[in-house]
Amino acid sequence: QVQVVESGGGLVQAGGSLRLSCAASGSMFSVNSMGWYRQAPGKQRELVATITSSGITNYADSVKGRFTISRDNAKNLMYLQMNSLKPEDTAVYYCSVDGYGLGPLSRYWGHGTQVTVSS
Repeated sequence: QVQVVESGGGLVQAGGSLRLSCAASGSMFSVNSMGWYRQAPGKQRELVATITSSGITNYADSVKGRFTISRDNAKNLMYLQMNSLKPEDTAVYYCSVDGYGLGPLSRYWGHGTQVTVSS
């Protein structure tokens, strides 16, 4: 069984910063790509950023230059440093982990962490 847990969300003023963390644990033999997604009220879940096991990153245009994704492969940890936050960044942020558990390559999701940016 695989567990994915996010942390680090909270309330911050516009222009501020937050750092999200994601920890993957359990019966996972290999972790491939990891990513952050977000879902604002009334909107679909959208990609924020992804990072491969070799460190190749991809960002949504809306966060380029403000957010930085990173990971610690040895510990199956991932981070999202969010700077210059805007009210439109308010959403529940979800961590996704693509990995091999006891079966084929699968995507595992965390339960999300709330980020609220006040104007």
